[in-house]
Amino acid sequence: QVQLAESGGGSVQTGGSLTLSCVASGDRDPSRCVTWFRQSPGKERVRIGSIWVMTGSPDYADSVKGRFTISVHNAKNAVNLRMNNLKSEDTGVYVCGAASGRCRDPTIWGQGTQVTVSS
Repeated sequence: QVQLAESGGGSVQTGGSLTLSCVASGDRDPSRCVTWFRQSPGKERVRIGSIWVMTGSPDYADSVKGRFTISVHNAKNAVNLRMNNLKSEDTGVYVCGAASGRCRDPTIWGQGTQVTVSS
């Protein structure tokens, strides 16, 4: 059974940076797509971006293009989310999800890691 675990969250000032990690344990699936989401209180879950672990090809939501970077760390069986120039609206719980053969509708979820951006 594959499990996902996020880490790297914390508190940072506006304009700062953080790197989150989503580590998969249990197996390595070359057809897997991993997606990062943000869940903020009182708001719907927002998709940040996705990446295919085989090709390392990412795509991003317009709101984070140019600020966030998603990458694959094969040795650690992990997907990282590098966040630069953070804004207060980036605050929330960041969760990674994964599925085989598609990026939509993840079937495996992590517990999330909190990111708080303050001025």
